[in-house]
Amino acid sequence: MTGGDDSDRQAGDPHALGGGGGDLGRRPGHWISDEPWDAETDLQALDRKDLDASTTTLIWRRFKRNKLAVLSGLFLLIMYLMLPVAGFFAPYHPQARNTDAIYAPPQEIDIFTAGHFLVTYPTVSEIDMATFQPKFTADYDDPRPLRWLTSCGDPWSFLGLGETAFRLICPPEGSDLYLIGADRLGRDIFSRLLHGAQLSLTVGLIGVTISFGIGMVLGGFAGYFGGWLDAAVQRSIEIIRSMPELPIWLALSAAIPANWGPVAVFFMISVILGLLDWPGLARAVRSKFLSLREEDYVRAAELMGASTTRIVGSHMMPNFMSHLVASATLSIPTMILGETALSLLGLGLRPPAVSWGLMLNDALDLTAVEIYPWLLAPMIPVILVVLAFNFLGDGLRDALDPYS
Repeated sequence: MTGGDDSDRQAGDPHALGGGGGDLGRRPGHWISDEPWDAETDLQALDRKDLDASTTTLIWRRFKRNKLAVLSGLFLLIMYLMLPVAGFFAPYHPQARNTDAIYAPPQEIDIFTAGHFLVTYPTVSEIDMATFQPKFTADYDDPRPLRWLTSCGDPWSFLGLGETAFRLICPPEGSDLYLIGADRLGRDIFSRLLHGAQLSLTVGLIGVTISFGIGMVLGGFAGYFGGWLDAAVQRSIEIIRSMPELPIWLALSAAIPANWGPVAVFFMISVILGLLDWPGLARAVRSKFLSLREEDYVRAAELMGASTTRIVGSHMMPNFMSHLVASATLSIPTMILGETALSLLGLGLRPPAVSWGLMLNDALDLTAVEIYPWLLAPMIPVILVVLAFNFLGDGLRDALDPYS
C-alpha cells in the first residue's frame, strides 16, 4: 500500500471514519483495518479486568484515586499500630519527673556534629531575677550524641504481657532529652503525647462500637417492623437530640465515683460517649430500612419463608454497609473530641492516666501558655487525627458509592 492509496482510503472510505463496521468502537491510535466487525474481538479490545473486577476491587480503585484519603488512612494506620508499643518510641516513662526541668523548653537537635548523628546539648537552668522564671541555657561546647536501641529509664509494659526498658531512642549519657519540652512537673511532653494516644485514640473505637450496636439494632427494628416500635424509637431519638450534648456529657461524667481507678473511668467515659451518639445512626438506618423493605428481593425472601434475622442480616445490611463504614469513620473524631473536652474540663480521665485532653488541661492557664507555648503541643495530634478521620471518611464514602 502506497502513501497515496492510504490517504485516499482514509479520506474516502466510510469504514475509515467509523461509518461502517470494521472500526466502530476502536480506540484512538489503533491502525485502521478492513476486517469485519466482531463483537467478541471488540469487547476484548477493552480492558477485560475492568469488566470482570469484583466489587472489592472496584471500591479499592475508586478509593486510590483520592490521594488525600489514602495518605490519611496510612497516617491513621501507623498511629494505631504504634499504640501497643508507644513506650518503645518514648524516651521517658509518662510519669517520670525531673524537678530541674520544670517548664524546660524544646531542646535543639543537630543532625551531624562532631562526627555523630543527632546530637543535643545539655542545658543549665537558673532563675531570671527580672521575671523570677526559670531560664535554660544550652552548652553548645558540649555536644552529646543520642543513644539508639538501648535500655534506659523506667520499664514500659507491652499489652500487659511483660515489661522492658528497651527503647528506640534514649537521652545522652549524663544529660536530658526534651524534644517538645517539659510540663509544670518536669515531665517530658513528647513521651506523654505517645502514651496519651493510647487512651485518646482507643476511646473513639470503643465509643463507636457501643453507639453502632445500639443504633443499628434500634434503627433496624424501627425501620423494618414500623408501628409502635418505630414510634417509640423516634420519640427517644427526638428527646435525646433535643438535649444539649456537652452539658449531658458533663453531668454524666461528674456522676462517676471519685474512688474509681483510671481504667474504670476510661471505660465509663467510653460508654457515656457511645450512649449519647447513637440517635444519628439509628435515624439513618431506619430511613434506609424503610426503603429497602419494599424491594422485590426482600419481598421474595419473605415469601420463601426466610427468617427476619436472615432477611436483615443477609439481604438488607449488605446494601447499607457502605454508609455504615463511612459513618463509623466520621463518628470516631466526635468521640475523640468528646474525651478531649471532658478531660480538658477536669471531668474526664483522671491522673495518673495520660490523654491528650488531660495534657491540655495544663494549658488552661493563659499566663503559662504565653510564657511556655509548648504546653499547647497536644493540640497538634488532636487536629491531625480529626482531619485524617474526616478525609478518610469522605474517601470511603465516595469509594463505596456505586454511582460515583
